[in-house]
Amino acid sequence: MPHYDLVIVGTGSGNSILDARFADRKVAIVEKGVFGGTCLNVGCIPTKMFVHPADLASSPAPAGRLGVDLELRNVRWREIRDRIFGRIDAIAEGGRRYRIEHEDNANVTVYEGEARFTGYKKLTVRLADGEETLTADQFVLAAGGRATVPEIPGLADVDYHTSDTVMRIDELPRRVVILGSGFVSAEFAHVFASFGVDVTVVARSGALLRREDEDISRRFTELASRRFDVRLNRRAVKARRTPEGVALDLEGPGGAETVEGDLLLVATGRRPNSDLLDVAATGISTLPSGHVVVDEYQRTEVDGIYALGDLSSPYELKHVANHEARVVQHNLLHPDDPVASDHRFVPHAVFTSPQIASVGLTERDAAARGLRYVTATQEYAGIAYGWAMEDETGFAKLLADPSTGQLLGAHIIGAQAPTLIQPLIQAMSFGLDAASMARGQYWIHPAMPELVENALLALPLDD
Repeated sequence: MPHYDLVIVGTGSGNSILDARFADRKVAIVEKGVFGGTCLNVGCIPTKMFVHPADLASSPAPAGRLGVDLELRNVRWREIRDRIFGRIDAIAEGGRRYRIEHEDNANVTVYEGEARFTGYKKLTVRLADGEETLTADQFVLAAGGRATVPEIPGLADVDYHTSDTVMRIDELPRRVVILGSGFVSAEFAHVFASFGVDVTVVARSGALLRREDEDISRRFTELASRRFDVRLNRRAVKARRTPEGVALDLEGPGGAETVEGDLLLVATGRRPNSDLLDVAATGISTLPSGHVVVDEYQRTEVDGIYALGDLSSPYELKHVANHEARVVQHNLLHPDDPVASDHRFVPHAVFTSPQIASVGLTERDAAARGLRYVTATQEYAGIAYGWAMEDETGFAKLLADPSTGQLLGAHIIGAQAPTLIQPLIQAMSFGLDAASMARGQYWIHPAMPELVENALLALPLDD
């Protein structure tokens, strides 16, 4: 039973912890799948590499309104797919070989297999040729999460995909049914529709992206319904095979109905892998969602065991996992001077069309907390570059404390939203009030950031 100073479970953000400062420690890394984690292999990086060509493929429609006639002649799906995974798979394998073979990792042992706790600080790894149980003074649990699949009668008997598998299909289908209404659904609906696929989106709720600010969700639902066959307030009651692919029987406001497609994408969320790790066996608690309980220093309740990323974070975002990995790294190296994770202003973006970005409180959140707040909305159509694009649907919405001018939330739907929101994240993080931000610097005219400037100036703050 080998004993280590440190065992790291998962090679996403957890893999970034080790550097030369750990050279004097005996370390083990455990990975049950492919090196690099969710983001590199099945998440944010490959999806955005599909989104960019999808943006190009969908450009003829807006170009036509501006007097430029474009035509989409063909989408070479396999070429797109192979370009993406030809790069990603090489990076993942390179990371694996670096940890196993490079002289910088002489103190590191890599175990490739699924791991689970079998006792207090005892981790058993199922290897190709048997099992090995590891013990350690310290553990970092960074084992991520996986796609969830709802319990629908017949679903196990049909061929379906999740976000973990759909990007590697061999051919574009003619029709896709997407079950789910969150960011995974929104991004893949855009990709497939841009490539000429007929898309049906099935949502349990009455809106798409319902966790966004209500105005953002409403606008996106309206725009998505123009591009896709959107079925709201529907419950899937049965899945079954058809000669062409799959059918979903639904129940909704109008009664029973059926949607059919050549491919079914189940995009109903993700769950942490705490159950696969059996963290309870080592004394670690989880939330009802399955997320491992940690304090502000990323420590679990078991001395010497840290957790980070999708395993413990309800945000389930790569930039959050990277931040938490840096916190854990510092606390491993400086246990007497720990630092805390900063989750005050965590932004996110949805790379669909139009793009969406958000940070801080929604209006719904602010009202629920009983906060005094004011709002301002700036349409893209109200700035010069918005005129140039003939953008009649995008807008930025800000929430602020009227007495201090401190921003409480920012929400943007439209072109370049994830880029435009960054100065607002900065202002919130460093305490810059709205009036100072708007008037204390130049804003390039006629550039997109004028959207932010005008929204800030429109906030009805107290005198």
